[in-house]
Amino acid sequence: MTIPKLPLLLLLLAAALSFTSCTNKEAEPSSNVLRLEISHVVGTSALSLNAATPYTTPAGDAFTVSAFRYYLSNFKLRKTDGTEYAVPESYFLVDEAKADSKTITLHNIPAGEYPSFSFMVGVDSTHNVSGAKAGALDPINAMFWDWNTGYIFAKLEGSSPQAPGNHGLLLHVGGFKTPNNAIRTVSPALGAATIQIRQDRTPTIKLQADVLRMLTGPHTIRFAQTYNVMGAGTAAMSLADNYAAGMFTVQQVQEQ
Repeated sequence: MTIPKLPLLLLLLAAALSFTSCTNKEAEPSSNVLRLEISHVVGTSALSLNAATPYTTPAGDAFTVSAFRYYLSNFKLRKTDGTEYAVPESYFLVDEAKADSKTITLHNIPAGEYPSFSFMVGVDSTHNVSGAKAGALDPINAMFWDWNTGYIFAKLEGSSPQAPGNHGLLLHVGGFKTPNNAIRTVSPALGAATIQIRQDRTPTIKLQADVLRMLTGPHTIRFAQTYNVMGAGTAAMSLADNYAAGMFTVQQVQEQ
């Protein structure tokens, strides 16, 4: 039996359109995405855990770093007209010892141009008291004291010859209750760049965190006095003030 020429052509055309449609669907990104790639430095040097050569603070104290971790949360992007998009459930634990943790991907952001963004260093008070969590906020990550004192927002551990006793450094920043609230929100400047969220591109913010800026700024940290911070209080808030004042800087915004 022979198939008439016109119906055969229509069948071939429909098959071609179906194949093209499937190919385009596979090529589409699943969501509007913003990526952050974070690097850690100590002044002009890359951070190296347990480095043989100690670093030196601007005040002259020598120190090494064995652990450096912190929470970034509550990301927001702001348009030029002042409208703001808050990324829901954006909680990330950044750990120098875990390379994967230094790349953050935010999904499903409304398309548009955003000349500024912000995030919290730490965990908001609601999530400090709202019961057991999973993922980055899981207490198994050793960044949680208890349900009364909440999360450790930032942790710097190491050693310094200026620290008394065994020369250990334990600087754990936390506290979400007045008058010892150490929650800080920062908005690193993008310079002349704009974050452009579209289906056909994935912008990447190269973010740098300088450990020295946790130890200097509004408050000069000397290890002879401040070497063991394990709870909310004046010392924790001083460390938080310092890292909020410039520890995070945008090095570049890449469009891909």
